[in-house]
Order: sequence, then C-alpha cells, then structure tokens
Amino acid sequence: MSDLTRRGVLAGLLAGAAGGAWAEAPLASLRPQPRGVIGGDGGAAALVAAAKLGGRLGYCVADAATGRVLEASGETAVMPPASVTKGMTALYALERLGSGQRFVTRVMYRGRLDAGRLQGDLILAGGGDPELDTDSLADLVAALAATGLREVTGQFIVYTGALPERAAIAHDQPDYVGYNPSVSGIMLNFNRVNFVWKQAGAGYDMAMNAEGARFVPPVRMATMALADRDLPVFAYKAGSAADHWTVARGALGKAGERWLPVRHPGIYAGEVFAWLAAGQGIALGPPQLRRDLPPEAALLVARDGAPLPDVLRKMLKFSTNLTAEAVGLAASAAPSQEASAAAMTAWARDRFGITGRFGDHSGLGPNTQLSAADMVSVLSQALQDPKGAQLQRLLRDAGLPDAAGKPQNKSLLRVQAKSGTMNFVSNLAGYVTAADGKTLVFAIFAADVARREAVPVAQRDQPKGNKAWVGRAHRLQGQLLHRWAGLYL
Repeated sequence: MSDLTRRGVLAGLLAGAAGGAWAEAPLASLRPQPRGVIGGDGGAAALVAAAKLGGRLGYCVADAATGRVLEASGETAVMPPASVTKGMTALYALERLGSGQRFVTRVMYRGRLDAGRLQGDLILAGGGDPELDTDSLADLVAALAATGLREVTGQFIVYTGALPERAAIAHDQPDYVGYNPSVSGIMLNFNRVNFVWKQAGAGYDMAMNAEGARFVPPVRMATMALADRDLPVFAYKAGSAADHWTVARGALGKAGERWLPVRHPGIYAGEVFAWLAAGQGIALGPPQLRRDLPPEAALLVARDGAPLPDVLRKMLKFSTNLTAEAVGLAASAAPSQEASAAAMTAWARDRFGITGRFGDHSGLGPNTQLSAADMVSVLSQALQDPKGAQLQRLLRDAGLPDAAGKPQNKSLLRVQAKSGTMNFVSNLAGYVTAADGKTLVFAIFAADVARREAVPVAQRDQPKGNKAWVGRAHRLQGQLLHRWAGLYL
C-alpha cells in the first residue's frame, strides 16, 4: 500500500505505512491438492524455522505447464492476502471490463449555450477514473476554455454517482493514512490533499493544496490547525462539507509535507476545478453534488483516462488501494463495496473453483481470506486464457533473489509477482520464469494474525516490531524462490 508523496514525509511518527511491491499454458484445471514437502530434504522447513515468524505460513509452488505441485506446506490455510488481492482484482477487471476500458471524465451542461454564455448549469461528471490528477483536470479545463465558454449563469454541479460512495476503504485503519481514502465516482489525486508546513518564528506557516507538476491549487475544504499535544500526531473531525485536521506541534520540525486522505471527494474535485476554471476566466459557484446525472445533460468536453492495462500495471507496481477499489467496483457494477466484493467472490469460485472470499478489492480491510493453494490455482489457470495471461506481463518484474534472499536485478531468471504487506502480514505470489520460457507458479503467505489484531487502530501505521518481522518474511520469500528455481528450473 503506497502513500504517495513528493518531498518526503515526517520522519518516524509521520511516515505512512507502505508495503513492498516486488509460458506455456497449463493443460488442465490446476487446483493443487494438500500434500507435504516433496523431496523430503527438509530445506524449506529449515528456512521457515530460521525466519522465526510465528503465526501461520503457507506456501505452494507448481509447474505452470503441467499443474503439478512441486513443493507445498500449509498451502490450504486461509490468511489475509493483503495487496496480493490486487492480482485477483486485475484479473476480474480484465475479464469483465476488457482491455479497451477507459474511465472518462466529462464536462457537460444543461440549458442554453450561446456565444460563450451558458444560461444553465455546468456539470463536472466523474467517470470513476482513479488516476485523475490536478494536471489532467487542468487540461480538461483548458479544453473547456477552448470552446469559448466564459460565463455560467446557473449552478456548478459535480456528478459523483459513477461509483458507490464510501468514506474510507477500510474502517480499521488510522484516520490520517493516505492509503485509506474515500471512494467516489469522481476522485482527484487518489483522493488525497497535500499538507505543507514551514516554521515561521514561534509558529508555522501551513497550507493545504492539490499540488500537481504544473499547478498548485490551494484547498479550502480541508483545514489544518496546530494542537499542543504529543499524540496523536494527526486528529480528524468531519464537517458537513469539509475535512478538519489538527496536528501535534512538536511533531512538525522545520518544514515538510504529507498527503492526507480526503473524505469529501466531490467537494474537493469541484473546488480544484473551479480554481483552475477561474484561471481561464470562467467563474463558477460553489460545487453542488449530485448522485444522478441529468438526462438532458449534453457533452462539452471529455478526457479519456489511460487504457485499463496501463491502469492495472501502475496499480500492481505502486499497490494503490483506491485504484483497486475503483476498477473492482466498475467491473461488478454493484451498489456497494460489500456487494462488489461478494460479486468478485462468486466470480472467483465459479471461474477458478477456489474457496476464498473477498471483503474488498484492495486487500486493505480485514474480511478477505485466501490460501496459497487458491492463489496458485488462480495464477495457473489464468495462463490458459488470453485475458488472464495478460496478468503475468502486468506484474512487476525483478531478478531472482540470491541464496541469502537478496534481489539480483541482472539475473536471467525473472520473478513476476505481487506482494502484499500489512502489519505482521507479508505475502508474495506470481511467476518465476527461466530464459527458456519454463515457468513456475508460486504463492507464499505469512501472517501472525493474533499479533496484528492486538495492535490498537491508532498505532497501526508503524507498530513496534513490525518492520523487523516483515524484513524476515521478505528474506524468507527470496530464499524460497532461490531454492525452487535451483530445484525445478
């Protein structure tokens, strides 16, 4: 789960919790059967014991061409897959939406348009684009200005109904983490606002903005105030149309910035759009939100988002939770996150014969459960279908780790995989491919759920002991991959 910033975040207390990211088609259904370690050399068991992770661990590796399970242990144990879920979501979106899918953001109107004067309402119509940012919104405003529009007599409407609304992806995370924003039919800058501060005398100059590469619009719907306290570093209070934050004075230091989640995405996008429009000489009123699009609305200009495979490639590389939720909701067309996750669960069971279940599309929440065997079965079967086979090409590619588990970027053996990291949860699943094209399919799931659940919500950004635990889990993953490549490729 990535918390995107430009110039860094506060050291220690202000750091976001971010997870890492790291053929021939099978001939038959590849549901692996429970079995012990094949070969009996004890090598994998010794590596697992040395990692000292506690909790539960399951792994499975199979030959992609035949479906034969080569080595497995604990592979049927269900655990939280964390961001490995995004691999499933990518398959779901590719199958349901198709590679040609683009999320379109439109500017529409209703009323009479005459000589640059709109006697009626201007509508910013979100299309569920999870990658819409300030600069692309500015391009949309420039296209609008190029039509000759200069005056709007009616309301400025923001249509948010392309996707279901949700205040946060998961409700068991701290308020301030940027990887857990709201979900809406219009989303800007991954529904995050940039908090910037600089020491000024005995106090601070502070601002909230929607920073892009070319434009830095100020934001009024998100406010920040200093608080004389030690903890929490950030505290949030929702307004009817605004996000109100306070920050602990002693945590700020001399200067810095931090992206914080937005809980009123329609107001946020509308405010930024109106600021950009004012720069083009188009004055707009305060944004009025609507969940329905007026049937008489006509198109003025539109912006197409990137093709779906490009969106998914970046989602898998940076592990952006909002993108996963957006594409999953679009694929299901369900009215809520819960209903959409249930639809993806039913699809996965019918399509791949697995028994796991999904609580969301990103893996951030607590209700997704999957086994290593399930994941290997899905990844193997995906290779049989042209749409599913795209996933291997979309996954992040890295060199095979060495015997100590350290990455070797120049290795001829390649690992295409998706990681999933949360507090005391570390998973990796994907493919290992040799130069001759021979491919292994694998999944490694590790979770100390009891230790994870013991962490209070307010401390889940950086709980004590988690960094070292995840480091040991990552090393074990690299060691297992090195072992399997040496034995089976």
